[in-house]
Amino acid sequence: MKQGIHPENYRFVVFKDMSNGESFLCRSTAASKETITWEDGNEYPVIKLEISNTSHPFYTGKNVLVDTAGRIDKFKKRYAKK
Repeated sequence: MKQGIHPENYRFVVFKDMSNGESFLCRSTAASKETITWEDGNEYPVIKLEISNTSHPFYTGKNVLVDTAGRIDKFKKRYAKK
Protein backbone atom coordinates (compact mmCIF):
# COMPACT_ATOMS: atom_id res chain seq x y z
CA MET A 1 0.00 0.00 0.00
CA LYS A 2 1.08 3.58 -0.57
CA GLN A 3 2.64 5.37 2.37
CA GLY A 4 1.17 8.62 3.71
CA ILE A 5 -2.32 8.40 2.19
CA HIS A 6 -4.19 7.12 5.26
CA PRO A 7 -5.24 9.43 8.13
CA GLU A 8 -3.34 9.18 11.40
CA ASN A 9 -6.07 10.42 13.77
CA TYR A 10 -8.09 7.22 14.27
CA ARG A 11 -9.89 7.06 17.62
CA PHE A 12 -12.77 5.16 19.16
CA VAL A 13 -16.21 6.53 18.24
CA VAL A 14 -19.71 5.33 19.14
CA PHE A 15 -22.11 5.05 16.20
CA LYS A 16 -25.77 5.24 17.24
CA ASP A 17 -28.61 4.15 14.95
CA MET A 18 -31.42 6.64 15.60
CA SER A 19 -34.14 4.45 14.05
CA ASN A 20 -33.82 1.64 16.61
CA GLY A 21 -31.43 2.91 19.31
CA GLU A 22 -28.68 0.35 18.71
CA SER A 23 -25.10 1.53 19.25
CA PHE A 24 -21.66 0.13 18.50
CA LEU A 25 -18.10 1.19 19.25
CA CYS A 26 -15.65 1.39 16.35
CA ARG A 27 -12.51 3.25 15.34
CA SER A 28 -13.05 6.18 13.01
CA THR A 29 -11.78 9.59 11.94
CA ALA A 30 -15.28 11.09 11.81
CA ALA A 31 -15.63 14.38 13.73
CA SER A 32 -18.32 14.89 16.35
CA LYS A 33 -19.07 17.56 18.94
CA GLU A 34 -21.34 15.29 21.00
CA THR A 35 -20.14 12.64 23.45
CA ILE A 36 -21.73 9.63 25.13
CA THR A 37 -20.74 7.41 28.04
CA TRP A 38 -20.19 3.86 26.75
CA GLU A 39 -20.74 0.55 28.59
CA ASP A 40 -17.12 0.52 29.83
CA GLY A 41 -17.63 3.84 31.65
CA ASN A 42 -15.47 5.89 29.26
CA GLU A 43 -16.75 8.87 27.30
CA TYR A 44 -16.53 8.73 23.50
CA PRO A 45 -17.64 10.96 20.61
CA VAL A 46 -20.98 9.84 19.15
CA ILE A 47 -22.01 9.82 15.48
CA LYS A 48 -25.77 9.57 14.89
CA LEU A 49 -26.88 7.45 11.93
CA GLU A 50 -30.24 7.35 10.17
CA ILE A 51 -29.84 3.67 9.34
CA SER A 52 -27.24 0.97 10.04
CA ASN A 53 -26.84 -2.77 9.58
CA THR A 54 -29.13 -3.35 12.59
CA SER A 55 -32.08 -1.61 10.92
CA HIS A 56 -31.40 -1.94 7.18
CA PRO A 57 -33.85 -4.34 5.46
CA PHE A 58 -31.07 -6.07 3.51
CA TYR A 59 -29.29 -7.16 6.72
CA THR A 60 -32.35 -7.78 8.90
CA GLY A 61 -34.53 -9.53 6.32
CA LYS A 62 -37.45 -7.37 7.43
CA ASN A 63 -39.02 -4.58 5.47
CA VAL A 64 -39.00 -1.74 8.01
CA LEU A 65 -40.35 1.68 7.11
CA VAL A 66 -38.11 4.50 8.35
CA ASP A 67 -39.95 7.81 8.18
CA THR A 68 -37.59 10.47 9.49
CA ALA A 69 -39.16 13.63 8.09
CA GLY A 70 -42.84 12.75 7.76
CA ARG A 71 -42.41 12.14 4.04
CA ILE A 72 -45.25 9.64 3.85
CA ASP A 73 -47.67 12.02 5.58
CA LYS A 74 -46.65 14.82 3.21
CA PHE A 75 -47.16 12.52 0.23
CA LYS A 76 -50.61 11.40 1.41
CA LYS A 77 -51.67 14.97 2.15
CA ARG A 78 -50.47 16.19 -1.24
CA TYR A 79 -52.22 13.47 -3.26
CA ALA A 80 -55.32 12.96 -1.08
CA LYS A 81 -57.22 15.55 -3.09
CA LYS A 82 -56.79 13.68 -6.40
